[in-house]
Amino acid sequence: MSALVITQAGDADLGLIRAVADGQPVAIAPGLLAAVRRRREQARQALREGQPVYGVNTGMGALSSVRLTEQQQRSHQRNLLLARAAGGPPWLGPADARAVMVVRLLTFLTGDAAVSAGLCLRLAELLNYGIVPAVPEAGAGTAGEITQLAHAFGPLAGIGRVLGPGGTVRPAGEALRDHGLTEFNLGPKEGIALIQGVPGATALAVLRLGEAAALASLLEAAAALSVATIRAPRDPYRAECGRGDEVLTAVLARLRAAAGDEASPRSLQAPVSFRVAGPVLTQVYRAAGLLEAAIERALTGVTDSPAYLGGRFTSTAGFHGIDLAAHCDHLTAAFCHAAEVAAARLHRLMDPAVTGLPAQLARDPGPQAGLTPVHKRAAGEVHAFAWEAAGKLRTALRHARAVTACELLAGYQAAALSGRPPPAGCQALLDWLGGIVDPIDGDRPFGEDLERLIDAPWPPH
Repeated sequence: MSALVITQAGDADLGLIRAVADGQPVAIAPGLLAAVRRRREQARQALREGQPVYGVNTGMGALSSVRLTEQQQRSHQRNLLLARAAGGPPWLGPADARAVMVVRLLTFLTGDAAVSAGLCLRLAELLNYGIVPAVPEAGAGTAGEITQLAHAFGPLAGIGRVLGPGGTVRPAGEALRDHGLTEFNLGPKEGIALIQGVPGATALAVLRLGEAAALASLLEAAAALSVATIRAPRDPYRAECGRGDEVLTAVLARLRAAAGDEASPRSLQAPVSFRVAGPVLTQVYRAAGLLEAAIERALTGVTDSPAYLGGRFTSTAGFHGIDLAAHCDHLTAAFCHAAEVAAARLHRLMDPAVTGLPAQLARDPGPQAGLTPVHKRAAGEVHAFAWEAAGKLRTALRHARAVTACELLAGYQAAALSGRPPPAGCQALLDWLGGIVDPIDGDRPFGEDLERLIDAPWPPH
């Protein structure tokens, strides 16, 4: 399989991202790598001047006022990935995780992150060798995507785990060795660059947008079939009804073409769920277009922080993915409404008064239930019943257990650091924790400790 070559910075090629996510190899044009090297050298010269640069020669967050020594800076970039890998399963699937990797690569190639060409090449190598990081699906809980990105790019430095066959995971270092790779030695600025921005949300939005386009087309085809089946009047789909709205006009034209003409409609006016098919689908297409524009902004804009812009390091808000989040929510709402309207049309298709067909679309109404169970399934997809409520409760319990594990880990460390004898009422809990969690003497991927705490039975047997 030939590699897809990235030739220019700020490439917003959604097709390339989807192809690499599906397993296509990737390469970087030599001229683009040369530009990355030049930007990297300019940034390193700026760092030599000694001005404080957040997360590079200082701590992060509440520790940003702590200035790091030369020796501390050498280990700091790796430590940024080590301690922040605090997530756990369920993991993203391979395609989603690969999409995150290639989007990160594309953002690095703009030069804003001031990373080395070697780091860009190593990202491409991991993609081409099929080394896919184990990235948590949920639980971001930070500015930007720091937890997820620490898991996504820790494997570069031999930190964390990667996906194995059959949904398993294995140590990242082991996967690197299997392909003759060493742990990547992160240079100045490279650790913080890996965990900045919103490459995760961008990547997932790219893949979901592709799925949304296919589903919107199928929704439209289903609506046209239903219109034709009940012999609905075609007036709501006339071109004049789309005046002032090019998207709506195009949708109405496709619905008319697919449903065909109807010389003898069954009624003067079809049910509402049929008449509004055009406007409902239009909102799906319009929301998808807005999300695509937001994705392109994320791929071409400044998402690193601090970014090397105009010859100096600049703190930005590139980690704040409100543009993507808002338009993902918009498309979600449009699909929810489209599904509700489709379920309403399905209900009408079961009614002989609307269709002129046997009740419940059964060949033998009465002895046969017909498509009643299908309608109930559709209703269950768009409305929450007791079964779904129990499922939501299970999800809430899982999240609450994870939060409790986080508090327990912090309490365990706080008790150890305090040096005070624990209260008698806490001793059994601390003994239980001590059997699950090793003493915390430094930064490490705490997600693995949290997984053990989440899975451990309580009260202990």
